[in-house]
Amino acid sequence: MRQVRSIFISDVHLGTRACQAERLLAFLRDHDAQNLYLIGDIVDFWAMSRSIHWTESHNTVVQKILRRARHGEHVVFIPGNHDEALREYVGVTFGDIRVATEWIHEAADGRRYWLVHGDEYDQVTRHHRWVAILGDVGYNALVSVNHWLSRLRRLLRVPGYWSLAGYAKQKVKKAVGFIFDFERSLAHAAELRGVDGVICGHIHWPEDRMIGTVRYLNCGDWVDTCSAVVEHLDGRFEIVRWHERDWSVDADMESEPAPGTMPEPVLMAAMEHASIPAESRFVRRSGKSCSKTSEDVLSAGSALMGAADNSQST
Repeated sequence: MRQVRSIFISDVHLGTRACQAERLLAFLRDHDAQNLYLIGDIVDFWAMSRSIHWTESHNTVVQKILRRARHGEHVVFIPGNHDEALREYVGVTFGDIRVATEWIHEAADGRRYWLVHGDEYDQVTRHHRWVAILGDVGYNALVSVNHWLSRLRRLLRVPGYWSLAGYAKQKVKKAVGFIFDFERSLAHAAELRGVDGVICGHIHWPEDRMIGTVRYLNCGDWVDTCSAVVEHLDGRFEIVRWHERDWSVDADMESEPAPGTMPEPVLMAAMEHASIPAESRFVRRSGKSCSKTSEDVLSAGSALMGAADNSQST
C-alpha cells in the first residue's frame, strides 16, 4: 500500500452503470492517506431519477469510505450538482464524515488549496439546467460506447487506454472552449480568495497546470478517466490515472462489512430531490434486472452514506 498525505476524488457517479466502482476500490486499497476529500457527484441522483444501477461494488465503495473515516482518516464530502440534495446537510457530520460546500486544505509545504466541486462556475449548469441534463445523457452515451470499445481492444490485445469521450472533448471546439472558460473562472475565484491553488471536479477532465499565479488541479472522474489527485507526504501533488494500472478487487470485496443504513433525514431528502419513481430498475451484482418498488429503491439508497450510529458500532 502506498502512503500519501491526501487523496482527492470527484465524479464517481455511484448508482449508474457507467461508474467504475471496482477500479475506485482498487485505487483506495492501494493508497492509504491522512485526508480523503470527496469533491462532488459521488452519488448520481440525476441518473437515479431515471434508473438505478446499484451493485455490491457500489455498496463496498460507501462502506470503505465510512470505515476509513471511522479509523481516523479525515474525510470531507463536498456535494456537487448530481448529489446537491445533500447540500442541505452542510455542517453536519455523518459517520465521521463532514459535509461542506467548500474547504481550504493546507498542504505539507504550507500552500493553501481551495476545494470546490465547480458546478457554480459552469454557466450551463447554473442557467440552463435542461441543456446540462441533455449534455449529461449524451456524455453517458459516449461512455457506454467507450465501454464496449475498451472490451474489444482488450480482446484484440491492443495495449493502452483510449477514451472516445475524451477524444470528443479534445476535437469539439466548443467543448475545448468550455473547459478553458471553466478553468479560468475557477482560477480567478481562487485568486480572489488569496489561495495558492484550486482542486475541483465537475467537468470530468483531469488537469494540473498553472493559470496565472494559481495552480489548477482537476480530479477527473471514475466514469471514464478513472483519475484522482494525490498529495504526497512532502506536499507534491500528482494526478493518478488508474486505468493505466493493473488492478483487482476480489480480496477487497470479500473483506468489506455489510452495508449500513443511511441517516433517515439525508435519505429522504436525497430521494425527494431525485424524484425517483415508484417503479425503478435495480440491477443486482449478477447483472439481472428486476422491477423494484419504492421501498426497495429506498433500501438501495440507504447504502449511500451509511448510518453514523451503525458505522460507529461495526
